[in-house]
Amino acid sequence: MASGKRKEMVLLAARAGRYREYAPPPTLRRHFSRLWSHALHIGPPAMVAIVPDGYCDLLWIDGRLVVAGPDRTAAFPVIQPGATVTGARFAPGAAAPWLKTPLSELVGCSVPLADIGRKDTAEFEARLANCPDPSAAMALFGRLLEGTGCDAEEPARDAAMIFAAADSGRPPSGLLDRLGMSERQLRRRCHHHFGYGAKTLERIRRFQRFLDLCRKSGTMPLARLALEAGFADQPHMTREVGELSTLTPAVILDQLGVRKRGD
Repeated sequence: MASGKRKEMVLLAARAGRYREYAPPPTLRRHFSRLWSHALHIGPPAMVAIVPDGYCDLLWIDGRLVVAGPDRTAAFPVIQPGATVTGARFAPGAAAPWLKTPLSELVGCSVPLADIGRKDTAEFEARLANCPDPSAAMALFGRLLEGTGCDAEEPARDAAMIFAAADSGRPPSGLLDRLGMSERQLRRRCHHHFGYGAKTLERIRRFQRFLDLCRKSGTMPLARLALEAGFADQPHMTREVGELSTLTPAVILDQLGVRKRGD
C-alpha cells in the first residue's frame, strides 16, 4: 500500500480533470456501454489513479488507439497535463470477441490496438489525427466504431449475466444452474471475458458501489458506507479499498463527496 504522503498526492481520475460520459448510439450499444472523454487539468502533473472497474476500454490518446485492459488494482499512467483522452467502454462480454483476444492476456496492460491485429487501426488513427478539436474527435471516434459494428462478433450473453450478478451485490445462488456451467467453466469464462475470476470481479464491483456512494454523499459515516456498499464491516472496507486503490476510504470520500462537486 502507498505511504501516507503518497496517499495525499494521489488523485482519483475523476478529480484530475473534467470527465464526461455519453450514451453510445443505438448501433453501438451491443458492444459499448459508454463513450467518454476526460480532459485533464492544466498545471503541475499529478499522480492520477485509474482504479479497477471490471471493464476494458478502447482509448484515443497521444495520437494512438490503445486498448486499456482490465485492472486488478489501481494503475498510475503518465498523462500530460491538459491532455484529452477519448474512450469507449466495452459492454460486458463484448471486448474479447471484438478484439479477438482473451482479456486474461490484457490484465493490467495498455496495448496499442495495432499490436492486437486490427487491420483498420492505421486508417482510424490517421483520420482521428486530422480532427481539429476533442469534440470533433469524439464524434468521429463514434462514427468509426459504428462502421466496425456490422463485422464484430456478438457479445457473450453469459458474460453479461455474470457481470450483472457481480454488480448486484447479491449474486443469485442459482447462477451456475442458470448458465448451465460448472464452477470450472465459470472460472474459464470469467478469465476470458473479464481477465480474472468471479470473486475478483465481485470485489471490484463492490468497490465501485462504494465509489458511487461516495459521489452521492459527503457526510455518510464510513461504517454506514461499508454496510451500504456490501462490505462485512468498516475494517473489511478499509482493507479492500486500500488494496484496490492504494487510498483510504476517508481520502476517497473527501475527493468524491458532494461537497467537492462544485470544484
